[in-house]
Amino acid sequence: MRKKKRSTRGLVQTYAMLAPNLLLFLATSVYPILWALRYMFVEYDGINPAKFVGLDNFVRIFTRDDVYWQAVRNTLVFASGKIIIVIPLAFIVAILINKPKRLYGFVQAVIFSPTIMSAAVMALVFYLLFNVYNGEINRMLMAIGLTKIPINWLGFDMAMVTVIIISVWGSIGNYMVYFLAGLQQIPLEMYESADIDGASTRQKLFRITLPLLGPVLKIILMLSIIFAFMDMQSIMVLTQGGPFQATNVMYLYVYQLYYSSSSAGGGSFRPQYGYGAAVSVVSACIVGAVTVIYLFLSRKLDKLSD
Repeated sequence: MRKKKRSTRGLVQTYAMLAPNLLLFLATSVYPILWALRYMFVEYDGINPAKFVGLDNFVRIFTRDDVYWQAVRNTLVFASGKIIIVIPLAFIVAILINKPKRLYGFVQAVIFSPTIMSAAVMALVFYLLFNVYNGEINRMLMAIGLTKIPINWLGFDMAMVTVIIISVWGSIGNYMVYFLAGLQQIPLEMYESADIDGASTRQKLFRITLPLLGPVLKIILMLSIIFAFMDMQSIMVLTQGGPFQATNVMYLYVYQLYYSSSSAGGGSFRPQYGYGAAVSVVSACIVGAVTVIYLFLSRKLDKLSD
């Protein structure tokens, strides 16, 4: 009897400790998903009663909404550019500062600090830096003679490049920490043995560091794909998807359908909750499909390496 009472108390304590996180998960993840699944088949603006339209919202997405598919293309460009730059850069920084010295600890903290900074504040700072006429970036480039006229960093031709640069700056510290965690798990004896055998720095990198970082690198790549596809805060503050939809991305478009006063998707100036729910489901499926493709390719590469 005493054992049963103890086990019951243990279960009660366990579920009591899990309850806050579980309730938060249900409220912030499960409920929104169920809400979107419910409203994606209706036309609803938050004012008039919901009207069941069947698959009309999805027909509109795939046949009439060119703005959304431009946002999908922009998302692919933005995510690809960010991942191609931030992963190698974070790895190089992690290699350079993976030293047990006090100064390197300070450098790690400085590089990581943008990760904990508000995206809105960060975007506002970069908006001032990249300002066409008064920005420090143009002033510096003109001072050293790299350009004679101010560059419109937030114009149609350069806006995507600018938001990728800002996103990389805000993300590099996060991935640097993951790489540092992986590097510090590699036994120093392996590098000492390689030094005795006369291995070069390049050989140690490709035959020791990268192979042993394989599991960590897979996690970093998967996280970077998901976060890059969902990144929109800095774009929302800097360009609001403009100019002329040049930087509009999938989840910013969903936000515009729910909350913006603009007529996103060619609709009215009222919120489009039903259509926004359908767009969010399609966007989630696209992100999920890209993630599944990555996992499939990574497993194939593992089998080939074995």
